This record gives sequence, C-alpha cells and structure tokens, in this order.
Amino acid sequence: MNRKSGEDKMAEPAIIQSVAQELDLPARRQFLRYAWTLGGIALLTGCRVDDSDSVESMLRRVSRFNDKVQAALFDPSRLAPTYPESMMTRPFPFNAYYDRNGIPDIDGDDFKLTVGGLVQDKHSWTLAELSQLPHTSQVTRLICVEGWSAIGKWGGVTFSTFLQRVGADTSAKYVGLKCADDYYTSIDMPTALHAQTLLTLSYDDQVLPPEYGYPLRLRMPTKLGFKNPKHVVEIFVTNDYPGGYWEDQGYNWFSGS
Repeated sequence: MNRKSGEDKMAEPAIIQSVAQELDLPARRQFLRYAWTLGGIALLTGCRVDDSDSVESMLRRVSRFNDKVQAALFDPSRLAPTYPESMMTRPFPFNAYYDRNGIPDIDGDDFKLTVGGLVQDKHSWTLAELSQLPHTSQVTRLICVEGWSAIGKWGGVTFSTFLQRVGADTSAKYVGLKCADDYYTSIDMPTALHAQTLLTLSYDDQVLPPEYGYPLRLRMPTKLGFKNPKHVVEIFVTNDYPGGYWEDQGYNWFSGS
C-alpha cells in the first residue's frame, strides 16, 4: 500500500481549508448540498488549490456530475406535494436577483412571447392568445436556495400543452427561457414536460402580480426557486446547453427540489 509523504499529510488541511473558503461563495452553496452527499469534495484533492482556474474547473466537473445524477434520479411521473388553500403563505414572499425597484414595467397589451429553436410554429404569442389555452391551477410549495419556502396558488397553461401547440421537438435536451429583466435560465426536457410545470398567468386567482413575475412565469414545484423564471419573454428549444444567470456563476444546473 502506498503511503502518503509527510508533506502530503501536512498539505491536506490546507487543501480542505482552501476549498472550504472557495466553496463558501454564495454561488457555490447550492450545489454543495449535492456535492457533499456524493463525496464530490474528495475529487478536489487532485487539483491545485493555489490555482483558481484549477479549482473552478474541478467545481464545474463536480457540478456537472451532480446534474447527471439528479437527472437520472428524476421521475417525470412523480408529482410534487399539493396543499389546501388554507395552507397558503400570506403574504407570499418577494425574492429576486434585484430589488423591488428593479421589477420591469411591462405593458400587457404590447406583450409578446417569442418562441424559437426546435419548434414548428415560431409565431409570437400575445397574452390574449395564451389565455385561450386550457388553464389549470395548483397549490404547491416553492423552495428557495436561500433556505425559505412558501406555499402559493398558481394558475396557467400546462407547459407540456404549450410545447405541443408550438410543435416543439420533445426529444431535444433543453428548454431555454429569457426574461424582460435580462434574467435567463434553462431546464431539461423531462422537467418541461412534467405534469406540474406551469406557464403561469395568475396567482391566487388574480392576474399575476409584477413582483411574482407578470405577465408570465414558469412555475416548477420540482425545481428550486431560482429555476422558476419571472417576466418570461422568450422560450426556445435546443440541444445546445443554454446555461443560466446563476448557473453560469456556479449554481447547480438541475437543482431539483
């Protein structure tokens, strides 16, 4: 059996300490939830902690590995818990990557949802057109990466119905979403087709308020909150990895809740 040298043994605490400092950054905390459970930290002992590029590269590898594990474990037929309206959180918390002053002012009469990528029908949708599609509602829990959760009632069009209407290639890997405030994210196709993934137009039976994403939000009770984009203005289907605002800064991409 090979023995570690005294120098290697002395280096181990420094490695763990340096890695801990690197992973304490806000953009690392979410995927740590999975990295620790999968033993991903052990992989970091093979990189130079005094080389930020080496650490970043290894972090990305661990995160991508965790994405694959979560995707493999995801059951598209399993529903997230639902709740009676009596359990709704009132008021529902406001949270975003900007403050309230940064909420985009969107004129619903002029709004159009752009659709692109691997779809047959690329015409832009107005709110009036979206409101004509079959609607449903759900009372589900939103879980935030920051550690809080809240239960709310969301109404809108089942996303799978919308994708079917636009002739989306559902064998594609990803659905990307862009927002009026320059936020962006992307999801896997199985999540896009999940029965509870909702193109949301209302909250608590009222028009979706600006702070919750007016005029359009993609609501997914199977994903963490930052994967539920507000003020959606563009949807596209693709086989090329689209990334995301937080994901490109180190957050775990799959981020199932």
